[in-house]
Amino acid sequence: MCNVSAIICVDAELDESSVDDVDRCQESIVSQSRALLPASYQGQTEHRVDKLREYLGLLGPGTRLIAVEHGNNLAVFFDCLTSSAVVSLRGQWGIRRLRHIVELIFTFLSGATSEVHIEGLAWPLTDYKRSLEFLSSMAGKQTVTD
Repeated sequence: MCNVSAIICVDAELDESSVDDVDRCQESIVSQSRALLPASYQGQTEHRVDKLREYLGLLGPGTRLIAVEHGNNLAVFFDCLTSSAVVSLRGQWGIRRLRHIVELIFTFLSGATSEVHIEGLAWPLTDYKRSLEFLSSMAGKQTVTD
């Protein structure tokens, strides 16, 4: 048996006025997000590790973050294990709380001394509906793998 999840992609455009070099900031966010707790942070205080866990915890249960560079913007991928996780994430997106959470995480991952701001966080309604339909269609089904 295996678990099924939906990958949610939102497009994050960094606010150029909040960083010195957008390309360098994006590269830093992407590289740091691939490991989330990179080896360079192992020597950091427990406070820094706790702070990252706190930010990721704001996403809610059943949701995890991966950021990947996408052209001039960042494609932010969320792995949602349940329909309720997708609905919760969309609710946070709708009230701009998700934008704030992503800004906190990006600031942490980039190592910036001031907050990294996002100009826009796009998540098309069609993508949201498609994710919900997929998870709903898989609900109750067992998938067997070898």
